[in-house]
Amino acid sequence: MQVTGDELTTVTGLAYRQARSGGGTESVRLPVHRLAVTRVPDGCEAVLVAGDLQGVAPSPLQGASVLLGVALAEHLAGWAEQGLVPPPDRLVVVLAGDLYSAPTADVRGASGDVADVWLAFAAAGCRLVTGVLGNHDVLAPSDLAGLDPAPTPLDGDAVVHAGVRFAGVSGIIGDPARPGRRAERDQLARLDRALATAPDLLVLHEGPAGARPDQRGNAVLGERVRQAAPPLTVCGHVHWPEPLSMLGGGHVLNVDSRVVLLTPGR
Repeated sequence: MQVTGDELTTVTGLAYRQARSGGGTESVRLPVHRLAVTRVPDGCEAVLVAGDLQGVAPSPLQGASVLLGVALAEHLAGWAEQGLVPPPDRLVVVLAGDLYSAPTADVRGASGDVADVWLAFAAAGCRLVTGVLGNHDVLAPSDLAGLDPAPTPLDGDAVVHAGVRFAGVSGIIGDPARPGRRAERDQLARLDRALATAPDLLVLHEGPAGARPDQRGNAVLGERVRQAAPPLTVCGHVHWPEPLSMLGGGHVLNVDSRVVLLTPGR
């Protein structure tokens, strides 16, 4: 899944509220972009990738405030009717983690249950919902059981859908006594297992650095990814003003607080 376009074009967006630095809450906008790649799974029109959806927004179905990822999933059908995005049943969804917000959207770094986000994309009818957990996400495997197909979180493993292999690693490097963190050795072992599957798309929460100084990331993870050279690595955790960078023979796409539709084209 090589990137063929050199820039992202804006398709639409979604207003939401997030915790403000220094306290309180603020209104911001979640952009939805499009980026050209060589291929997507057979029978699909796009792969939707998103991460760090740490906010709340009104549900287009019920009006009440819900997690931003839930609101995003519930907007897909309406946007498809307007011709802005493909129909949900022609989409694969890849989540890069950190999908929780305090209900009042005024607590930075809040952690909590994100099952509703994963389930909302499944309920929207998306072909596949996969990805990784961030260091602020809580998700019990039993929360996703009983669906066909069931959403598939990744953590050192891979899933193949319609000819495309998605692999991923959840969490970040840090003190393993804290939630969502692992010792560097353990996280690298999971990354090596994921890379050994030769993924078309690798998804991480904490990812490598990009080529620009403001594209921050983990240098140790970056060296592993550079050596393996997957065509496309999607990550979040820290925000890049410019979301795309080359790394080795592939690209890194940062989706912190943004949504990108990967669509076939040149």
